[in-house]
Amino acid sequence: MRLPTFRGGIHPPESKYLTENKEIETLVPRGELVYPMSQHIGAPCAPIVKKGDRVLAGQKIADTGAFVSAPVMSSVSGTVKEIGNRMTISGALETCVAVESDGLFERAAPPRRKDFRKLKPAECIKIIREAGLVGMGGATFPTHVKLSPPPGKKIKWIIVNGAECEPFLNCDNRLMIEHPEPIIGGLEICLHIFPEAKGIIAVENNKPEAIMRMSGELSKRRGKIGVIPHKVKYPQGAEKMLIYTVTGQEIPPGALPAEVGCLVLNVSTLAHIWYAVTDGVPVLDRVISVTGDAVVSPKNIIAPLGTSVRELIDAAGGFSREPARILSGGPMMGISMRSIDVPIVKGTSGILALSSKSAPTFEESNCVRCGRCIAACPMGLWPSALDRAARLRQYSVFEQNGGMNCVECGSCAYVCPSRRFLTQICRDGKAGVVAERKKQKEGSAKR
Repeated sequence: MRLPTFRGGIHPPESKYLTENKEIETLVPRGELVYPMSQHIGAPCAPIVKKGDRVLAGQKIADTGAFVSAPVMSSVSGTVKEIGNRMTISGALETCVAVESDGLFERAAPPRRKDFRKLKPAECIKIIREAGLVGMGGATFPTHVKLSPPPGKKIKWIIVNGAECEPFLNCDNRLMIEHPEPIIGGLEICLHIFPEAKGIIAVENNKPEAIMRMSGELSKRRGKIGVIPHKVKYPQGAEKMLIYTVTGQEIPPGALPAEVGCLVLNVSTLAHIWYAVTDGVPVLDRVISVTGDAVVSPKNIIAPLGTSVRELIDAAGGFSREPARILSGGPMMGISMRSIDVPIVKGTSGILALSSKSAPTFEESNCVRCGRCIAACPMGLWPSALDRAARLRQYSVFEQNGGMNCVECGSCAYVCPSRRFLTQICRDGKAGVVAERKKQKEGSAKR
């Protein structure tokens, strides 16, 4: 059988063997937990508690009236220790609420079972918003916004992203193997919101046990849901790639998936939709792969949000050697971390510690015009030309050559024999275009 795939892409070493057979372990944090106010795309939240307040697990501690945002909850019970700037995973200083856990984990409200079929779609979306749900595959787009497409946009496909194409990571894989029920239940809630849509669960073919478990759970149910194995290729899990491989449609430049009748949701997001709508449980924790060749005992760990990265690494036995690089996420799109004394957030899918052997440092050299970056780009772009335009700050040229369509997957940089920093420079180019647009808009407003 020919498996669905897309043009371009690469095949980096998977390195998933380190944690693919490790069952999810629960981590009970100690001491202080820290909650950044911006754990999502959109407007940051503002604290609604003050120093000295006692909070309960599941209690809202930050919110905003902005539509594109999501509230933040305390994942433990305890006392608000501090509200102020703390370093976060990105290395930036952000406003955070620090809570000293009392170890009791008293809940703000006991779980209450609800039948989602008796709820109106708008009620489901409101519950999802109040639960603080965002895209937990890493993009962190507020889920209630994604489930509220513009008027007139008919949703025909709800695609479940179970590809997990990033090397090393297995958090989604283990969730599908160990807990397929809430994932499918969350998809059924989304199909209740969009009754004319069809549900497709897309899983890369290197996860046979996950495919079997999801298919087996579906065999017990009736509904418009199917599992489609996909070819193993990076970045198969990118939103635009999944939409193309499942429906054959390409998203127009600058458009959202709803423009072509699609919604794409990560498996962890769907599981939390189920817990939020049926049990009234907000987003308090997540599964994280703590892995890499610099970790003593790589594991998949479910930990409360706000837990220190250092605690996760300690739970995996600590470092086996001095790491050359520590990443939040996978090796292709992960963020290089300056410190491990930072909290995990809703979008933290992995903590990856690599030795100098796995993450060597290279110097850039001149482009040799080999064309490998063009062949690898899943978006059909010309990365070397975008690189040149961005370095020269020719942002109009960058935009005209489709630079804003770059998905920042890293495929071009991976295959480049000159070790050009193509992905980072394209990211800088996109930021430059946005800055130029803002500057032009402000100039027009003054006139």
